[in-house]
Amino acid sequence: MSEYLFSEVDDAETQTTETSLPPWRVLVVDDDQDIHHVTRLVLSNFEFEHRYVELTHVYSAQEAIELLEQDSTFAVALVDVVMETNHAGLMLIKHIREQIDNHDIRLILRTGQPGEAPEESIIRDYDINDYKNKTELTAIKLKTLVYSALRGYRDIQLINRQKQGLERIINASTVFLKCDSIHQFASVVLNNISHILGLEDAELYCAAVTYSSNQEDTEFKLLAASGHPPESDISKLPHNVRQDFHSAHQRKRSIKNDSNYVGYFPGQNGMETMLYVDRGAHLNTHEHQLLEFFANNVALAYNNLKLRETVRESQKELSYILGEAVEKRSKETGSHVKRVANYSYLLATLYGLSDYQAEVLKLASPLHDIGKISIPDHILNKPGKLNDQEWEIMQQHAQVGYEILHRSSNEILQCGAIIAGQHHEKWDGSGYPKGLAKETIHIVGRITALADVFDALGSERCYKKAWPMEDIIDFIEQQKGHHFDPTLVELMIKNIDEFIAIKNRYPD
Repeated sequence: MSEYLFSEVDDAETQTTETSLPPWRVLVVDDDQDIHHVTRLVLSNFEFEHRYVELTHVYSAQEAIELLEQDSTFAVALVDVVMETNHAGLMLIKHIREQIDNHDIRLILRTGQPGEAPEESIIRDYDINDYKNKTELTAIKLKTLVYSALRGYRDIQLINRQKQGLERIINASTVFLKCDSIHQFASVVLNNISHILGLEDAELYCAAVTYSSNQEDTEFKLLAASGHPPESDISKLPHNVRQDFHSAHQRKRSIKNDSNYVGYFPGQNGMETMLYVDRGAHLNTHEHQLLEFFANNVALAYNNLKLRETVRESQKELSYILGEAVEKRSKETGSHVKRVANYSYLLATLYGLSDYQAEVLKLASPLHDIGKISIPDHILNKPGKLNDQEWEIMQQHAQVGYEILHRSSNEILQCGAIIAGQHHEKWDGSGYPKGLAKETIHIVGRITALADVFDALGSERCYKKAWPMEDIIDFIEQQKGHHFDPTLVELMIKNIDEFIAIKNRYPD
């Protein structure tokens, strides 16, 4: 036979120009040159699911081992039993499955000497997918064998892709649960969608929007879009993207096209969440399924995040209301608790507390003087200096505040209890109610103590005028290591402009 007729290079070039899909890779392992020629002739125009077969030829088990240890992309291997030894093919099978750990490739044993390897024992003892005598392999039977093997390989690859995709979705969903804000959530959506499909960012356009039933159709809220900052104007999106969002909203269902996908998910309270993905290339059924699962998790995560934000805002509002109620008893403005909350948050972040810890402190600090509800008005609002007996009663508000809050299992109220009980303790141990010193005072107590005094000095009270900022700074510096934690004082002075900005943002 002509070597040119069976040229691998010419076959490969002809096949790859006729289809854009990669060929199925088939490895032929046999020491008989004629077997290679016949196999190539029979499979020269073989096609399965619009993909041709690309044959690779090796002539010993050792060659096959060296190749397969470097390249795991073969779909099928046609393996001779008897090559350099009588059982070389069998040893190759064991090496592929046990040493290389490749369980995806479909392995078909072929033998011209069936007596050397009885069929029943080989099928029983070796992890192969078929076993044939070369003499019975007609052209049609060989093609049938390869069709069956490729179907098995295709199904295994599909299962693996679905498994990997679901694992990515689970991992992405875990990240969603850790998001504390819509901005962070939007970033996670964009970062994970390309990973779910195994695409580069440049190949992907996605956006998420919500719609409320009490809004006009044109008032979609854009949460995230590739190439745009979070919560940017939806009008900046391409016209076709906006049209697809409106179409999904009007149809009340997801839209699946060849190259793009719009996931539609109705949520609670009339909210709708939608996700748009444009790959710029064909999206197959598997990718549409992954996008549907992913988009559903996006919708659930967004609804949960909105619920958490609602709860957080309710907690913050309740803290402010309670704090302001106490301040009004002492004829002070509610801006005091808002300033203390924001001073405390800033100090906490500068000190190195996590965003979550700083946020809890911010929500709890307005409750620092909750114990003043137990103080009589004639003491609380006395314009002059308190006498010893009155001062003793006034000091009780710290312990009372602690007693009010500490029995709660709510994390914010527990933090509030510590703050209420310790915000009048001093670094040198001269404070009240317990005379705690240095690090025995909880960090939230030390932070709120400095925030409270800083604001109180700059505010007018029934018993004093507001101090100029220069005098406040001088006093704070003088009290470093006495009243206040030295580290916190240094952080405040170094960043004083940020504290002044907060003061100006919430005037009395």
